[in-house]
Amino acid sequence: MATHVITGAGSGIGAAVARRLHERGDELVLVARDLKRAKELAEQYPGARTLVADLADPDRISWALGKQAQPEQVDTLLHIAGIVDLGPIGELRPRTWHQQLNVNLIAPAELTRLFLPQIRAVRGQVLFVNSGAGLNAHAEWGAYAAAKHGLKALADSLRHEEKPNGIRVTSVYPGRTAGPMQAKVHSQEGKEYDASRWIDPESVATTILTALDLPRDAEINDLTVRPGR
Repeated sequence: MATHVITGAGSGIGAAVARRLHERGDELVLVARDLKRAKELAEQYPGARTLVADLADPDRISWALGKQAQPEQVDTLLHIAGIVDLGPIGELRPRTWHQQLNVNLIAPAELTRLFLPQIRAVRGQVLFVNSGAGLNAHAEWGAYAAAKHGLKALADSLRHEEKPNGIRVTSVYPGRTAGPMQAKVHSQEGKEYDASRWIDPESVATTILTALDLPRDAEINDLTVRPGR
């Protein structure tokens, strides 16, 4: 039975991935921002363990996890949580930059650092759910794209550093995917939101499980997923 540490399991792509792994009997360790969210996730995925750590405050993640029982084995670490706030560079305040960099880049780096010993022990895998914005930046996406470009650099560096330890590192770059984040983006863009126009989170989950389940003689480094409609 594989053990997966997952961020962002409460909705969207993260929920789809967690549900698929839970249904097949894998062990889940779900990172929640607070005790209330941890309780909700534990009810949503019976038998799953939770860890409370606020990704918006990466300086305190080590302290928070140090007060909780850690999984002895981590086969995969899946970074799926993310936030987005759009706006032109000329209007973005430091607070907005810090929020997106913390959750989308610095927190994944810190969680990776903390769980690397367990991942190395089983020659496991780290998977980053990035974004099309991690490859191309557009107007008013500057802060989010900067964090996601940084996430690509983090994954690429980690892949080179940990290859001798047998760790596989994968980045998945979904295009616009239906879910709460996409609804928020449309609201910020002043556009009507129609979920049927965008990728179903289940489709992205299928690509993620493909990367996780690939035999050990191969690895998927980068995987781009775009809307098919």
